Amino acid sequence: MSTHDLARGHASATLSEASGLPVALTPEIRSLWSGARLCGPAFTVQGAGGDNLALHHAVLQAPPGSVLVADLGGARFGHWGEILTVAALHRGIAGLLIDGGVRDAAETEALGFPVFSRNNSILGTRKDFPGVLGRPVGVGGRTVHTGDLVVGDVDGVVALPASDTERILDRADARVAHENDLMKQLREGRSTLDLYNHFDAARR
Repeated sequence: MSTHDLARGHASATLSEASGLPVALTPEIRSLWSGARLCGPAFTVQGAGGDNLALHHAVLQAPPGSVLVADLGGARFGHWGEILTVAALHRGIAGLLIDGGVRDAAETEALGFPVFSRNNSILGTRKDFPGVLGRPVGVGGRTVHTGDLVVGDVDGVVALPASDTERILDRADARVAHENDLMKQLREGRSTLDLYNHFDAARR
Protein backbone atom coordinates (compact mmCIF):
# COMPACT_ATOMS: atom_id res chain seq x y z
CA MET A 1 0.00 0.00 0.00
CA SER A 2 1.30 3.41 -0.93
CA THR A 3 1.33 6.19 1.65
CA HIS A 4 -1.32 7.98 -0.42
CA ASP A 5 -3.66 5.01 0.07
CA LEU A 6 -3.41 5.26 3.86
CA ALA A 7 -6.02 8.04 3.79
CA ARG A 8 -8.07 6.29 1.07
CA GLY A 9 -7.56 9.40 -1.05
CA HIS A 10 -9.67 11.60 1.23
CA ALA A 11 -9.07 15.34 1.49
CA SER A 12 -8.10 17.02 4.72
CA ALA A 13 -11.46 18.81 4.99
CA THR A 14 -13.40 15.56 4.59
CA LEU A 15 -11.29 13.86 7.25
CA SER A 16 -11.66 16.77 9.64
CA GLU A 17 -15.44 16.81 9.34
CA ALA A 18 -15.75 13.01 9.46
CA SER A 19 -13.61 12.73 12.59
CA GLY A 20 -15.84 14.73 14.93
CA LEU A 21 -12.59 15.58 16.71
CA PRO A 22 -10.26 18.60 16.88
CA VAL A 23 -7.79 17.13 14.40
CA ALA A 24 -7.26 20.17 12.13
CA LEU A 25 -4.05 22.14 12.53
CA THR A 26 -4.03 25.94 12.49
CA PRO A 27 -4.54 27.33 8.97
CA GLU A 28 -1.19 29.14 9.24
CA ILE A 29 0.45 25.77 8.49
CA ARG A 30 0.44 25.71 4.69
CA SER A 31 2.02 23.80 1.81
CA LEU A 32 5.37 25.14 0.65
CA TRP A 33 4.41 24.65 -2.99
CA SER A 34 1.12 24.51 -4.84
CA GLY A 35 -0.37 21.05 -5.31
CA ALA A 36 1.61 19.31 -2.57
CA ARG A 37 -0.16 16.45 -0.78
CA LEU A 38 1.12 15.05 2.48
CA CYS A 39 0.07 11.61 3.66
CA GLY A 40 1.72 9.16 6.02
CA PRO A 41 2.28 8.08 9.61
CA ALA A 42 3.95 10.70 11.78
CA PHE A 43 7.50 10.42 13.07
CA THR A 44 7.79 13.17 15.65
CA VAL A 45 10.74 15.50 16.16
CA GLN A 46 11.23 17.99 19.00
CA GLY A 47 13.82 20.49 17.92
CA ALA A 48 14.85 24.03 18.84
CA GLY A 49 14.08 27.17 16.89
CA GLY A 50 16.99 28.28 14.73
CA ASP A 51 18.68 24.87 14.99
CA ASN A 52 18.17 22.03 12.51
CA LEU A 53 20.40 19.26 13.88
CA ALA A 54 17.29 17.40 15.11
CA LEU A 55 16.01 17.19 11.55
CA HIS A 56 19.27 15.67 10.33
CA HIS A 57 18.96 12.98 13.02
CA ALA A 58 15.29 12.40 12.19
CA VAL A 59 16.04 11.80 8.51
CA LEU A 60 18.34 8.95 9.56
CA GLN A 61 15.99 7.47 12.17
CA ALA A 62 12.52 7.73 10.61
CA PRO A 63 11.13 4.60 8.93
CA PRO A 64 10.52 4.79 5.17
CA GLY A 65 7.08 6.15 4.40
CA SER A 66 7.02 8.37 7.49
CA VAL A 67 6.08 12.02 7.59
CA LEU A 68 8.49 13.98 9.77
CA VAL A 69 6.43 16.09 12.18
CA ALA A 70 8.69 18.67 13.78
CA ASP A 71 8.13 21.25 16.49
CA LEU A 72 10.54 24.13 15.97
CA GLY A 73 8.48 26.59 17.96
CA GLY A 74 7.29 28.45 14.87
CA ALA A 75 10.76 30.01 14.52
CA ARG A 76 11.44 32.03 11.36
CA PHE A 77 14.57 30.24 10.18
CA GLY A 78 15.24 28.05 7.16
CA HIS A 79 15.34 24.80 9.11
CA TRP A 80 14.85 22.66 5.98
CA GLY A 81 16.00 23.06 2.40
CA GLU A 82 17.20 21.29 -0.71
CA ILE A 83 19.98 19.26 0.92
CA LEU A 84 17.72 17.74 3.59
CA THR A 85 15.07 17.14 0.92
CA VAL A 86 17.47 15.09 -1.19
CA ALA A 87 18.55 13.14 1.90
CA ALA A 88 14.93 12.50 2.92
CA LEU A 89 13.95 11.29 -0.54
CA HIS A 90 16.89 8.87 -0.54
CA ARG A 91 15.67 7.48 2.80
CA GLY A 92 12.09 7.06 1.52
CA ILE A 93 10.55 9.70 3.77
CA ALA A 94 7.10 10.77 2.63
CA GLY A 95 7.19 14.44 3.61
CA LEU A 96 7.66 17.09 6.27
CA LEU A 97 5.23 18.91 8.56
CA ILE A 98 7.05 21.59 10.54
CA ASP A 99 5.94 24.28 12.95
CA GLY A 100 8.71 26.60 11.87
CA GLY A 101 10.36 27.95 8.76
CA VAL A 102 11.85 26.33 5.67
CA ARG A 103 13.65 27.49 2.55
CA ASP A 104 14.45 26.44 -1.05
CA ALA A 105 10.79 26.31 -2.11
CA ALA A 106 11.48 26.10 -5.85
CA GLU A 107 14.03 23.31 -5.46
CA THR A 108 11.74 21.36 -3.11
CA GLU A 109 8.85 21.64 -5.57
CA ALA A 110 11.07 20.47 -8.43
CA LEU A 111 11.93 17.40 -6.37
CA GLY A 112 8.25 16.76 -5.65
CA PHE A 113 8.76 16.54 -1.88
CA PRO A 114 5.69 17.68 0.13
CA VAL A 115 6.50 20.21 2.87
CA PHE A 116 3.95 21.97 5.06
CA SER A 117 5.33 24.75 7.25
CA ARG A 118 4.34 27.80 9.26
CA ASN A 119 6.60 30.16 7.33
CA ASN A 120 9.42 30.47 4.81
CA SER A 121 12.75 32.05 5.72
CA ILE A 122 16.22 32.33 4.25
CA LEU A 123 17.85 32.76 7.67
CA GLY A 124 20.46 30.10 8.34
CA THR A 125 20.49 27.73 11.30
CA ARG A 126 22.99 26.36 13.81
CA LYS A 127 23.50 22.66 14.59
CA ASP A 128 23.77 22.30 18.37
CA PHE A 129 20.64 20.55 19.69
CA PRO A 130 20.28 16.89 18.62
CA GLY A 131 16.58 16.93 19.40
CA VAL A 132 14.20 14.39 20.89
CA LEU A 133 12.64 11.86 18.51
CA GLY A 134 9.46 9.83 18.83
CA ARG A 135 7.79 11.74 21.68
CA PRO A 136 4.54 13.74 21.34
CA VAL A 137 5.03 17.22 19.88
CA GLY A 138 2.92 20.33 19.55
CA VAL A 139 2.48 21.37 15.93
CA GLY A 140 -0.06 23.82 14.58
CA GLY A 141 -1.97 23.93 17.86
CA ARG A 142 -2.39 20.15 18.09
CA THR A 143 -0.49 17.40 19.86
CA VAL A 144 0.82 14.82 17.40
CA HIS A 145 2.09 11.36 18.36
CA THR A 146 4.35 9.09 16.35
CA GLY A 147 2.07 6.83 14.33
CA ASP A 148 -0.77 9.33 13.92
CA LEU A 149 -1.91 9.67 10.32
CA VAL A 150 -0.98 13.07 8.89
CA VAL A 151 -2.79 14.33 5.79
CA GLY A 152 -2.18 17.72 4.19
CA ASP A 153 -3.39 19.34 0.99
CA VAL A 154 -4.40 22.73 -0.40
CA ASP A 155 -7.10 23.15 2.28
CA GLY A 156 -4.95 22.40 5.32
CA VAL A 157 -3.55 19.64 7.52
CA VAL A 158 -5.09 17.09 9.87
CA ALA A 159 -3.46 14.67 12.30
CA LEU A 160 -5.68 11.64 12.96
CA PRO A 161 -5.08 9.65 16.17
CA ALA A 162 -3.65 6.25 15.31
CA SER A 163 -6.19 4.52 17.58
CA ASP A 164 -9.13 6.12 15.76
CA THR A 165 -7.97 6.26 12.16
CA GLU A 166 -10.02 3.36 10.80
CA ARG A 167 -13.27 4.74 12.28
CA ILE A 168 -12.55 8.17 10.82
CA LEU A 169 -11.76 6.73 7.39
CA ASP A 170 -14.97 4.69 7.40
CA ARG A 171 -16.97 7.81 8.29
CA ALA A 172 -15.15 9.70 5.53
CA ASP A 173 -16.11 7.01 3.02
CA ALA A 174 -19.75 7.38 4.04
CA ARG A 175 -19.58 11.17 3.91
CA VAL A 176 -18.17 11.16 0.38
CA ALA A 177 -20.83 8.72 -0.78
CA HIS A 178 -23.52 10.98 0.70
CA GLU A 179 -22.05 14.10 -0.92
CA ASN A 180 -21.81 12.33 -4.27
CA ASP A 181 -25.53 11.55 -4.00
CA LEU A 182 -26.26 15.22 -3.20
CA MET A 183 -24.29 16.37 -6.22
CA LYS A 184 -26.13 13.89 -8.44
CA GLN A 185 -29.45 15.35 -7.30
CA LEU A 186 -28.20 18.90 -7.89
CA ARG A 187 -27.25 17.99 -11.45
CA GLU A 188 -30.78 16.62 -11.90
CA GLY A 189 -32.23 20.01 -11.00
CA ARG A 190 -32.72 19.96 -7.24
CA SER A 191 -31.59 23.05 -5.35
CA THR A 192 -29.33 23.15 -2.33
CA LEU A 193 -32.19 24.60 -0.27
CA ASP A 194 -34.48 21.75 -1.34
CA LEU A 195 -31.96 19.20 -0.20
CA TYR A 196 -31.00 20.79 3.08
CA ASN A 197 -34.58 21.68 4.00
CA HIS A 198 -35.47 18.04 3.37
CA PHE A 199 -32.72 16.87 5.70
CA ASP A 200 -33.71 19.39 8.38
CA ALA A 201 -37.31 18.18 8.22
CA ALA A 202 -36.18 14.56 8.50
CA ARG A 203 -34.29 15.37 11.69
CA ARG A 204 -37.29 17.08 13.33
